[in-house]
Amino acid sequence: MRALVAASVRMASMVPQPASGSGSVRGVTDPAARPPLPAPGHICTPDPRPGRAREPHVLVAPDDDLELQQVHAWLTPSPVERAFTHAVDDAVKYVLDGSRTGRFDLMSADVDSDERASVGTKLQYRILNELKLVKEPPLDTTILGIPVELKATVRSNWMIPTEGQCEICLLVQVDAARSRHRAFLMRTHRAWLRDGANKDGKRGIASAALGMYALPVLEWTPLPPEPLKLLTRPQLDVVFAPRVGQTERLTALFGYLPDVVVPRSSIETVCAGNRDPMRRARQAKPLVAERHGLTLLCGTWREDLELAASRGFDISGDAWVALTPAALDRPGPV
Repeated sequence: MRALVAASVRMASMVPQPASGSGSVRGVTDPAARPPLPAPGHICTPDPRPGRAREPHVLVAPDDDLELQQVHAWLTPSPVERAFTHAVDDAVKYVLDGSRTGRFDLMSADVDSDERASVGTKLQYRILNELKLVKEPPLDTTILGIPVELKATVRSNWMIPTEGQCEICLLVQVDAARSRHRAFLMRTHRAWLRDGANKDGKRGIASAALGMYALPVLEWTPLPPEPLKLLTRPQLDVVFAPRVGQTERLTALFGYLPDVVVPRSSIETVCAGNRDPMRRARQAKPLVAERHGLTLLCGTWREDLELAASRGFDISGDAWVALTPAALDRPGPV
């Protein structure tokens, strides 16, 4: 067997190198100053890892990588958009901890870089849960008996540890500034990682390699909207005014956001650190009608839920919406 592998390595080393700058997909290219990216058929030598032999091997194209194709085929028919969106949204909200901190924007100056980076760690476990997978060695999980590493980032690249080199990685990227996320599946060969490593030996993925050798699992997909981001600075000052009662501030919130679904999490964020914000929201109903001429509906009440749905608003899950007269009078969806 070793003789066969050695022969394959010798044969692969005879394959001509691709021309510099060749082979770009989706407009992703490395700067011309960088050496050409090793192509399938060339040799990949993983970084040494204590306690585990790392042998040179021949690079295989994604189309010819049976394990990669099997995992991709398992993922893509599943409801990945719903699963990943829920996982990302939950991880972001967990880090923000709005009901205690009053924060609702991951890119806010109130969120430090370490907290922002921790979204990736929280997200791994939420993806496992959403996909009904379990945490198990030798990597993060297995799919169809194939080891898979999960990597998530809120930056522009993923840092691959030595144990993830030349393994199948599920790569999730969160773009908090644009409130969206996407995912790829890739065998992260050392030859397709950047030369520079951090102090832990982790390496980023070469941009050209991502464009050429990663399989899309989910294109850029929007995250659930956070209505508090729609408020202007003066409006935020009113809604989050210190020493002002919750009911007053919620009345202002619904007045600023007519015909906008407001999830429970946003109400809890506005009322951070206070008790029973849902009760205060219910107490705001007559004030919202009196001051703003809006009909405030709550998803916990069946009659309100059905009325909102008949006008095209989904307030399930304890969400709220303050409907304008025009929204109330218009015909429901067919």
